[in-house]
Amino acid sequence: MSTAAILTAAGSGTRLGHDMPKALVQLAGVPLVVRAARGLALAGCVGAVVVTVPADEVRGFQALFAGARVPGTRLPVRIVPGGATRQASVAAGLAALDDGVDVVLVHDAARCLTPPEVVTRVEAAVRAGHRAVVPALPVTDTIKAVGAPDGSGAAPVTATVDRAALRAVQTPQGFDRALLEAAHAAGAARAFDEARAASDDAGLVEALGEAVWVVPGHDRALKITTPRDLALARVLLDGER
Repeated sequence: MSTAAILTAAGSGTRLGHDMPKALVQLAGVPLVVRAARGLALAGCVGAVVVTVPADEVRGFQALFAGARVPGTRLPVRIVPGGATRQASVAAGLAALDDGVDVVLVHDAARCLTPPEVVTRVEAAVRAGHRAVVPALPVTDTIKAVGAPDGSGAAPVTATVDRAALRAVQTPQGFDRALLEAAHAAGAARAFDEARAASDDAGLVEALGEAVWVVPGHDRALKITTPRDLALARVLLDGER
């Protein structure tokens, strides 16, 4: 049995200020999706990667992974068309996995600086018997619950939430394959409606009433969504040189 990763790369680059898929935007000369795939390869525990991409960009992504390998490694890559939502894209990735895969990591190309040790930490926790595992960081900001805004746009605070039990979730998220497939099957009706689709796969597992476990994440596993995020990622890379 083996571990495979589904790397979601079907999102648009609109909020990032680009007219190309976000995963193709370059960070220090390397597309985000390639950086993310290399991080998975460096972890050493992933046997294959399935990349879900916009349906009309399949050939462009295949060109990035010449020889169907992660550049600079021997890790095999399969490119498949994604869906209308992240949930639908992960479902497409699941359907493309080989039969011998029993652990699945679901990762976002936008979190391309995730250290390999986070990948191995998540995979090891699933192998240890925790069927759904997410990496996460403690919330450091003060969090307020608010009510409906008034005519001026100001909203009343209804409570100050205890942040001690709160975590900001990252990827890759790791799962026993059978559990993840069951979760996607149960939530399939939500997959093509952006307003109802799950924002992460752990949410689908939680909807089954199954336990989800948390392991430490890393501050480098930020999600690159806006130009500010991309600038911060450049700063982090420059700090390594």
